[in-house]
Amino acid sequence: MRMCFGLAKKGAGSVAPNPMVGCVVLDKCGNIVSKGYHKKYGQSHAERDALLKLKNNEAEGGTLYVNLEPCSHYGKTPPCVDLIIEHKLKRVVIGMKDVNPEVDGISKLKTAGIEVDYVLEDEARFLNRRFIKTMTQKLPYVVLKTAATMDGKIAARTGSSKWITSENSRALVYEMRKEFDCILTSSNTVIADNPSMSQTKWRCILDKNLRTDKNSKIYSQGNIYAATKYNTPLKDGELDLKSVFKTLYELGIYSVFVECGGTLAGTLLKTGLIDEIYQFTAPKILNDNSGLSCFNGDNITEISQAKILKIYEVNYLDPDILIKAQVSSS
Repeated sequence: MRMCFGLAKKGAGSVAPNPMVGCVVLDKCGNIVSKGYHKKYGQSHAERDALLKLKNNEAEGGTLYVNLEPCSHYGKTPPCVDLIIEHKLKRVVIGMKDVNPEVDGISKLKTAGIEVDYVLEDEARFLNRRFIKTMTQKLPYVVLKTAATMDGKIAARTGSSKWITSENSRALVYEMRKEFDCILTSSNTVIADNPSMSQTKWRCILDKNLRTDKNSKIYSQGNIYAATKYNTPLKDGELDLKSVFKTLYELGIYSVFVECGGTLAGTLLKTGLIDEIYQFTAPKILNDNSGLSCFNGDNITEISQAKILKIYEVNYLDPDILIKAQVSSS
């Protein structure tokens, strides 16, 4: 199954809104006879990619491993479960059941007399966490990137912020952006830094009062969605951020990379609109409480009120550290 995970990851960034799926086929003696993965949205699913490579009937009586329940309905491709049955597999091992209500491949496999087992469900769900959210909530998956000193500051009190993190970290951020459909930022960030953020197809700017200059670099190429008071509902006098994300989803944007200041970051965190945080931490201490914090959107009186995260990856970038963490839904 972990081989399936590795194959599935090859489709990262190309298969949305579909999930990442890998498939490994074994013959009746347990030998691997084929592998496949979902390469691009609209192209063959992983099971079809693997099974159509077989020239004879090597899979008969064998086992197929796949990290997501095989589809049972017609979409852009025919049902994978029919092809599995046609190849006379004896057993199918699945990572997780599909959250798409149209899919019921497991029942169809069992009706055909094929054994169905499950393994590594938690890992399978983690792999396709973006797909699970977009399918069940009809909202894009949101990752916030922050870059701060060890005492949590993103700029001095004067606004000076270049550069907190190293060239290595900044280069990695450019690559990270390519993994998302859209970069979202605020009008404050556009005005202060004039970034281009050109690594994604879409850029979203939160600009309630149309403060940004249309000659700013961020407007120079690609698709721009500017959320303003003229096209977005207001909540407590500010843009309704959930409404913004709903609009992005309707535009075909399934993943959003947020780069912004502490006020917007804090608001997104407080309102439960962030799924993950990528925190770059530089080996620097500003030592000034008047410096700008990476999160500044709540009034907390008890440490028990702090937002809980689940760290799943830590990388040393020399000299910085990158921490990736999921935000608890509680």
